[in-house]
Amino acid sequence: MPTLRHQRARGGASLGLVSGPHGTRIDELQQASPQRLLFPSPEPGEWLTAAMVNTAGGLAGGDAVTTRIALGPEARATLSAAAAEKIYRSLGPETEIGVTLDLAENAALEWIPQETIFFSGARLRRRIEARLAPGARLIMAEALVFGRAAHGETVVAGSLVDQWRIIGPDGPLWAEGLRLGEDIAGPLQSPFGMAGAGAMATLLLVAPEAEAMRDRLRLLLEDGPVRCGATLPRPGLMLARFLGEPLALRGALSSALSALREGAFGLPARLPRLWTT
Repeated sequence: MPTLRHQRARGGASLGLVSGPHGTRIDELQQASPQRLLFPSPEPGEWLTAAMVNTAGGLAGGDAVTTRIALGPEARATLSAAAAEKIYRSLGPETEIGVTLDLAENAALEWIPQETIFFSGARLRRRIEARLAPGARLIMAEALVFGRAAHGETVVAGSLVDQWRIIGPDGPLWAEGLRLGEDIAGPLQSPFGMAGAGAMATLLLVAPEAEAMRDRLRLLLEDGPVRCGATLPRPGLMLARFLGEPLALRGALSSALSALREGAFGLPARLPRLWTT
């Protein structure tokens, strides 16, 4: 009797942006289901904005989605998402997500999708790589929510491999990897791991203002309900971590992003409308 195979998604999007006399414009756009890019009209003072949309509503085991964003010299853009991404329980295969960001000279990019919700039993492998030419600036934020707190769900099974690579004009700026194996419930609950917190986030800034922004975030977040810290691994690179319950973490991350947008990119001290509607 033949083995039944579930239908799997293999899609992604590729976006090229260039700077012209009237600002940043689309130079290339390719997309394949379930990934779509939409372009809402930006609010006054905002850059060209692209909204990532998963037309399937989420990703399951065996699905693979790749996103490639390339900015030409002086281009400016914000990449966000219309909703939280969902990684559903897997029947065995991993869900694969790949992100590649290429920034040419003096380009600036915000990569600020909304949360990724990790369901119990999910198996996620994600790789994010950003390559920056001289003068390029980058804000990156990624939040992971473990389980659906509103449904009383906790993550008791699953696996996660999350790799980040940030490469500057002279070589690697930052590289890290997080691996939680099939015993994922252990590190999520351990006092030496996430200590039962329902969500975590990483925020990264590559810009000359990195040191000043580190100090600003420390003051902004020191008395909040979320455990967080900001550091300067090397000149021009700021890294911040957040650990807490999902709603509180979202609030802290929103405050931090608003501060970075204003202080490092000269944008309004608010989040894009996608985050608030």
